[in-house]
Amino acid sequence: MTTVPVKIPPMGESITSGVLAKWHVADGASVRRDQPLFELETDKITSEATAEASGVIRLAVKAGEEVRIGQVVATIEVGAAAETPAAAPTAPAVAAAAAPATASPAVRRVAAETGLDPAKVTGTGKGGRVTKGDLLAAAAASPAAPAAPAPAPAAPAAAPVAATSTPSTRQTRRKLSPLRARLAQRLVAAQHQAAMLTTFNEVDMSAVMALRARYQDDFVKRHGLKLGFMSFFTKAVVHALREVPAVNAQLDGETLVENHYYDVGVAVSTDRGLMVPVIRGCDQLGLAEVEKGIADAAKRAREGRITLADLEGGVFTITNGGVFGSMLSTPIINPPQSAILGLHAINERPIALNGQVVIRPMMYLALSYDHRLIDGREAVTFLVKVKQAIEDPARVLIGL
Repeated sequence: MTTVPVKIPPMGESITSGVLAKWHVADGASVRRDQPLFELETDKITSEATAEASGVIRLAVKAGEEVRIGQVVATIEVGAAAETPAAAPTAPAVAAAAAPATASPAVRRVAAETGLDPAKVTGTGKGGRVTKGDLLAAAAASPAAPAAPAPAPAAPAAAPVAATSTPSTRQTRRKLSPLRARLAQRLVAAQHQAAMLTTFNEVDMSAVMALRARYQDDFVKRHGLKLGFMSFFTKAVVHALREVPAVNAQLDGETLVENHYYDVGVAVSTDRGLMVPVIRGCDQLGLAEVEKGIADAAKRAREGRITLADLEGGVFTITNGGVFGSMLSTPIINPPQSAILGLHAINERPIALNGQVVIRPMMYLALSYDHRLIDGREAVTFLVKVKQAIEDPARVLIGL
């Protein structure tokens, strides 16, 4: 009988360990080749490993244990049969098993939790693919199961007792996920290792909002997605990086690294924590291509399909707290980058314009930067260039 080891797969040079978050199979169960076996959480991404052979699996570690890349966590006895018959699968298990083999881990997870069959849900993803959001929406629209009958009232106590509160009802404790723990470490390290400073400005969003209103319908018809604000700011950032190249540089020890490319990271909030997928070559992309890149990266991040390669190599980051209603913040730079632009909520405010008080949709901008590398004059100039590009988008088109 041949025994095939199940190892933690390589995830990239920067990842050496992770946590085996969940087993999809039980010890002694029969598995088939390419069947999902477990989920691995690392400090950057969550991925899924599949079986390399068919047979009976023997688990060597428990869910929740930290594991090293290359570590053997189970073995598969090829040609063996399960020692005991499997229990009848529950409805959620049947639904999870019915999920298409191209289904993402997030889709299979929701199918297992809700009992919904993805094959019976209309997909809104590319090529009609069912997404996590499609399953959650279907679950929300499904009629709720009837409530269980209330238990009979307990007999009255012989004597009243003093009310007490138990810790279990007042607190919940759980270990940080590797992604959240690593994020915490990186944020603290960024503040300790850089001379971080933040400068602010405000931008009148009237011109961009007018452009969006004028061309939105035609844009949607041609490209199949809406024209948002992030593509404008991404192009404005590229314009400003060209004008102030010091912001597009990094420190490597005592070496100054000047970047001559424009791969911009866009912060995305997910249920596993903040991720920053990178949109490559933004200087070569049009608004539609930037919008598609951002939408695709954000979707894959939230569905757990992001890869390590998607998160590496950015030279600058944009984060938008305005989607949550933030008026002003001081974002923390994303090492080894030297600066980050924070966007905020758009609010109508009175401003002075040509001697008159007018109401305009205004947004505060915040640029946090490493003062060891970037001087105040360069930071302010960069932010002004972004402001000018947003308030007068034609400047970018004609190279001013």
